[in-house]
Amino acid sequence: MKIVEAHMTYNKEEGYVGQVIFELENHTHPYEITLQKSKKAKEWAYGLRFAGESGSEEELFAAEDLIEEDDELYDLLVETAKSKLEE
Repeated sequence: MKIVEAHMTYNKEEGYVGQVIFELENHTHPYEITLQKSKKAKEWAYGLRFAGESGSEEELFAAEDLIEEDDELYDLLVETAKSKLEE
């Protein structure tokens, strides 16, 4: 995986909201994951989509499966976004 860009913000209404744009080996297009965690939430919620130009559904589903199955990858995405928290 290659991180292209990341950022995160925090406000009282929405909690933490971050995005990470990343590339996966052997995938034709980069992805953007949006991460959100409210004050009341125990876990991070996320949404995954292509960053920019759309690719195949099969690649998107494969990327989502990888994120679901690989805790280290998911944690890396969360930590990358958190490291960019805007003060």
